[in-house]
Amino acid sequence: MDLQLRGKTAMVTGASVGLGRCMALMLAREGCELALVARREPLLNILAQEIQSQGGAKPLVVVCDITQPNASELIREQVIQRWGGLDILINNAGGSRPFAGIGTREQWDDAMNLNFHAGRELTHALLPYMQKRGFGRIVNLTGPDEPMTMNGGVPPNGAVHLWSKALSRHVGANGITVNSIAPGRIHSEQVDQKLLPTPQAQQAWVAANVPAGYIGEPEDLGALVCFLVSPLARYITGQVIHVDGGARRAAS
Repeated sequence: MDLQLRGKTAMVTGASVGLGRCMALMLAREGCELALVARREPLLNILAQEIQSQGGAKPLVVVCDITQPNASELIREQVIQRWGGLDILINNAGGSRPFAGIGTREQWDDAMNLNFHAGRELTHALLPYMQKRGFGRIVNLTGPDEPMTMNGGVPPNGAVHLWSKALSRHVGANGITVNSIAPGRIHSEQVDQKLLPTPQAQQAWVAANVPAGYIGEPEDLGALVCFLVSPLARYITGQVIHVDGGARRAAS
């Protein structure tokens, strides 16, 4: 299937490792020109070289902490200077924030800034250029909304889902779709090094929670992203899609 992505411009935040890296590679293979955003410059440069070695266009490497003041403006200026606009935005940067207790004000502010405000502000900074083009695809990587422990990274997921739904209604007539993907346990730096750092922990998690019987691979999520950002997915917007091997217990 031709996803009609050749020549589209796409940005992936949190692109240096894991899911972000995989999504960037898969979008490049579909013909997108990439902006790669993350804090770790050496890893971004390695990814950029890999994309070029596979025949992709030279990516725009943006070394930036998206939670810093004016980050959205700084990123936007580099993108506009390179392409004059943007077609696809993948808000992937984020992370779990487990608390030993109920969390301090500072901890909650940090979690909300990373997992909600930063991506929202970047989206708002780039949105006018999508509206001008009459085409845009925004995909927000979130996470579960079934909290198992006190974790500052979970409530922002709900905030992103509600904001995304509202935004999808606001920009639908402009040819822009806005969707959220909530990954379950998928092999990544966060899962393999922090959440489930041993084979035994992963096997126990799967046995108790995943009907599919295994932890997903980044490509399982990347395939969905490539479709959602394509022109073929024009009628899918305002949705929250769970990619978790059936681990979510709720029906919606």
